Amino acid sequence: MPITTPPRLLLGPGPSNAHPRVLEAMAHPLVGHLDPSFLELMDEVQDRLRGLFGTRNEMTLPLSAPGSAGMEACLANLLEPGDDVVVGVHGVFGGRMCEVSSRIGARVTRVESEMGTPLDVSAMADAIARVRPRVVAFVHAETSTGVLQPVPEIAAAAHDAGSFVVLDCVTSLAGLPLELDAWGVDAAYSGTQKCLSCPPGLSPVSFSERAVTRVRERERPVQSWFLDVGLLAGYFGGERVYHHTAPISAVYALAEGLRVVDEEGLAERTRRHRAASRHLIESLAPLGFEPLVEEGFRLPPLTTLRLPAAVVERGEADVRRSLLLDHGIEVGGGLGKLAGTIWRIGLMGENAREANVERLVAALRATLT
Repeated sequence: MPITTPPRLLLGPGPSNAHPRVLEAMAHPLVGHLDPSFLELMDEVQDRLRGLFGTRNEMTLPLSAPGSAGMEACLANLLEPGDDVVVGVHGVFGGRMCEVSSRIGARVTRVESEMGTPLDVSAMADAIARVRPRVVAFVHAETSTGVLQPVPEIAAAAHDAGSFVVLDCVTSLAGLPLELDAWGVDAAYSGTQKCLSCPPGLSPVSFSERAVTRVRERERPVQSWFLDVGLLAGYFGGERVYHHTAPISAVYALAEGLRVVDEEGLAERTRRHRAASRHLIESLAPLGFEPLVEEGFRLPPLTTLRLPAAVVERGEADVRRSLLLDHGIEVGGGLGKLAGTIWRIGLMGENAREANVERLVAALRATLT
């Protein structure tokens, strides 16, 4: 039997709906992962990713794994057992950074803020100055809370202590401006299924030359053979030496998605994401939804909203299920301490359009009445 899937408007925390050109690109015939035509396409992908990350880093590449592997790649390459790491935790994914670092064998110092609020820059700076860690890691766009964390001050404190900076850009790449070089970020990672509007399965990552030098000078090999930047450089660097079989069709999709982004322009794309988020908040306010995050720190591609009594009394999971099955619209529930109290509504990439907000509001009104 052929595979059949129902039509869905994906307004959760990811994946987002793919651009038709992206889906079409995946249907192109396969070639070898060392075929000259594919390597030329990979050059294009890496160059366009540099533009979106705001960097000249040679080691900017689409890692053949989802965003969580990008997180592990950044931390595993820069940390060795016994190293100190300061992690800013303002949501679930900051907590995951702590878990990954701990499994590597690093000594983890957590600096936490209440979910829905940004990190305290002074608290981060104090911890960095006290610990003087090998790595400082935090989340730019926290998907669990909808907080957009300012980067430059924390990154500056890290560099003053001689630390490397690792940044989670999973929900900000291609939706908001990134300036890795200007901010002083040494390693960053993202995912293709958010604002790039491509299928999940690839993790764009970028390592500074300073970070690559650190990997070369390690006392122990990177604990993960597959994620070792020193080995990946053989394939994603100038030599293009076999390391693994790249996911050809996924790279086709990413290449086309990056072309779509560049055609629109990041400035217009940023404006569109911000406008869609504002329209969402304004349109749902009459139904009793209130933003969780203070205005200056809201993440436009992923908006978190406190639930009104009508939704809580009905059962928020039941309301989301009705939206999905009766109207074909997916929205996300809360994670961790926020479970059952908020929704996470993604307006990412192709879905960051006011027409999608109108469709959601109409479906929600019909469901609640």
